[in-house]
Amino acid sequence: MVEIPSACQSVARLCLVRHGETEWNTQRRIQGQIDVGLNDKGLRQAEAAGRRLKDAGITTLYSSDLQRAWSTAERIGAAIGLAPLPVPELRERRYGIFEGLTYDEAKVRYPAAYAAMESRDPDWDGETGESLLAHFERVAGKLKALAAAHVGESIVVVVHGGVLDIINRFVRGTPLETPRDFLIPNTGLNWIVCDGGEWRIETWGDTAHLEADALDELPT
Repeated sequence: MVEIPSACQSVARLCLVRHGETEWNTQRRIQGQIDVGLNDKGLRQAEAAGRRLKDAGITTLYSSDLQRAWSTAERIGAAIGLAPLPVPELRERRYGIFEGLTYDEAKVRYPAAYAAMESRDPDWDGETGESLLAHFERVAGKLKALAAAHVGESIVVVVHGGVLDIINRFVRGTPLETPRDFLIPNTGLNWIVCDGGEWRIETWGDTAHLEADALDELPT
């Protein structure tokens, strides 16, 4: 089992948790900023994440204000004794014309747009949504602000698959266009560190607290 890092007085540690499972996750339906709630499995996953984090020395709990993240954060908060604070800047990416469609439906209905999304075109914005570049600026800006505000602390932030995709690339310096080479499972624990402005990943996609496999953010 991967050890959860303890607090350190010289760095900020952030545990980023993807929300629990939703029915739309099981259907491979693109949620974006549509406000979908957790299913029963997602609620159990959130409670398991809370138990895992109970003794991790967490000082502050943040969450996207979308329901699937907020409900996850509430259950984590019940275990660690903290009420979540909203960070709307860390909402999921807006996927425009694709929101509400399954990946297969999106590919059939909008083949050219789907190809742009699949190729990770950084300027493609879903026609009525948000480009990867805009999403990166929104997420990275808030991440840096949270780290600066919590030096010497360990905090938890409950977010979304698309947000975690951006954060992993920001920390590693990976181009937005590069195909993803990491998993983003529901309620996986992702520990990152900011030390004097230098970022690194300590743990990624840790699901040791879960009894069964968690769904990845992308279709399989």
